[in-house]
Amino acid sequence: MARARSLSEFQTSFPDETSCAVFLFERRWPQGFVCPACGAGRAAFLRSRAHTYECLDCGRQTSITAGTVMHRSKLPLTVWFWAAHLMATHSNGMSAVQLEAQLGVTYKTAWLLAQKLRRSMIDPHRAPLEGVVEVDQAEIPFRADNSFFDPVKSGKILIAGAVEVIDRGTNQAKPRRKRAKYLDTRSGRIRLAAIPDNSAASIEAFVRANVKAGTTLLTDGHRSYPGLTDYRHDPRTVGKMAGHIVLPWIHRAFALMKRWGLGTYHGLRRKHIDTYLNEFVFRYNRRFYRHVSFETMLGLVSHHHPTSYWEIVGRDNPRKGEPTVRRGPRRRRTATGMRADGSRPPEKLEPIPVSDLTRQP
Repeated sequence: MARARSLSEFQTSFPDETSCAVFLFERRWPQGFVCPACGAGRAAFLRSRAHTYECLDCGRQTSITAGTVMHRSKLPLTVWFWAAHLMATHSNGMSAVQLEAQLGVTYKTAWLLAQKLRRSMIDPHRAPLEGVVEVDQAEIPFRADNSFFDPVKSGKILIAGAVEVIDRGTNQAKPRRKRAKYLDTRSGRIRLAAIPDNSAASIEAFVRANVKAGTTLLTDGHRSYPGLTDYRHDPRTVGKMAGHIVLPWIHRAFALMKRWGLGTYHGLRRKHIDTYLNEFVFRYNRRFYRHVSFETMLGLVSHHHPTSYWEIVGRDNPRKGEPTVRRGPRRRRTATGMRADGSRPPEKLEPIPVSDLTRQP
């Protein structure tokens, strides 16, 4: 269901909330419900709370969206699924204005929805680039305010990029002797990141964070690269020659990124630049199989903590840290009735079959 290629197939697979909830349950617990607190497998479906199960051993209530990009969201599951499908399959991405028109939500909701989906695209434990890698830097224009965007008068952001060079015949990266030409190749995975300056410290930090040690680096001969002694450096002096002649694949990635930023977003902003670069990297690395990245968009595959609104905008939650004054212990509706927080459920409860857990009311 997650690999539906056409929009009609996707609509057939996820027509309502029930089908989305069943899909999430099967992806999170393929062998049956497992309590994240005690590891028990007995649970009851709560009709008083949407898509929530209560462990019959410890009383922990767990939502099927907990720990995903949909964590604590009030939006329907169908809206999340549609947004993830549109952003994963659209070749040029989706701006917040486009999501607003397609999903029928407000602009603020569409913006937060897109920001959360972008942050779930990149797995923090992804494998670094290896084999033969082209590395270079480029400048892209950015928007300073909400006025008409003029690339000539805009500011510049310095971007560092790296791309794997793959042989078309063997479909692998094969290092060659120094100064040899890499003909009949194609681009593999890429990495992009904003760097503060063109210094050796900034470039070395980018390379070490994204490229595996021992990799052959194809560069333009910048003086910052010889400091990377644990890499095999193969410089290509550009001189008066155009940069895309000696380093074709990284310059092609830069050209696509610039056109994407200007065409889809009418200029990127400095504040969230790394998030947008990660979105471009995610889509570029999956350009041949975009439809299989749907589960990654929903945060079912990536291993990072869900991002809140206050973390995205970079401000402190004004209500965080304020103690809640209660006259009595809080009471929660459970599978066995109302119960105070911290109290254990009754011991004499029958386990519920796994087939009943995926059956929605």
